[in-house]
Amino acid sequence: MTKLSGEIAGKRFRNEWKYVLPEPELAVAEGRLKGLLTPDGHAGRDGRYTVSSLYFDDCADSCASDNDAGSSRRFKWRIRYYGDDPSHLFLERKEKENALCRKQSAQITHGQFEQLAAGRAEELIYTADSELLRKFCVQILTRRFAPKAVIRYDRAAYVEEASNVRVTLDENIEVSRDVACFLSGDGMFYPVLPHGRHVLEVKFDDLLPGYLKSALSGRNMTLTAMSKYYQGRLALLRMGRY
Repeated sequence: MTKLSGEIAGKRFRNEWKYVLPEPELAVAEGRLKGLLTPDGHAGRDGRYTVSSLYFDDCADSCASDNDAGSSRRFKWRIRYYGDDPSHLFLERKEKENALCRKQSAQITHGQFEQLAAGRAEELIYTADSELLRKFCVQILTRRFAPKAVIRYDRAAYVEEASNVRVTLDENIEVSRDVACFLSGDGMFYPVLPHGRHVLEVKFDDLLPGYLKSALSGRNMTLTAMSKYYQGRLALLRMGRY
């Protein structure tokens, strides 16, 4: 049953449904969506763009462990850029409450990124120009958050502005332990999912319109709590690169 979005402890959350689909099923879903929704503004000529994220975790790998334990409340910190040009970097905090999600984002400079990646938060906390950045500096100083993995994938996104719905199709999900190569993209990457498996995500507020429910119906449309970061860490473990 769909959970209503809304405020939890004074925070605004949205529904987030995730599916891991075989490539033919993903193609069918996208074909339906193209006639119903508008392509995301980030899309290139082929309708897709690359998403690159550097994930941080604490000294106990708590963010990965919370996924492994199936904790209903969990969060992740990451720095992200879109496309092949990392000129615009965003610090993001992704918070989950069961099937509900909340994302906070703040643009950061390359100098701030270098300080965060090197763990030099004490130099940054007093000059940080956003509350989110200050909070992350506290996490680095108190819990020793540090870069752990790069997750990269190709994304197609479709939106319905009237009902605030966003559907993303993420293909070719890869992980790298070469965190120093985050901005260049030159690290050694490994596949996160089995060949031909991809991720479809649906984000919406209180109700998903019925026509979209019908468009996204299929024999393989089974909800999952799949985390790209956690699955990426598992892939690195299998490769002996954890």
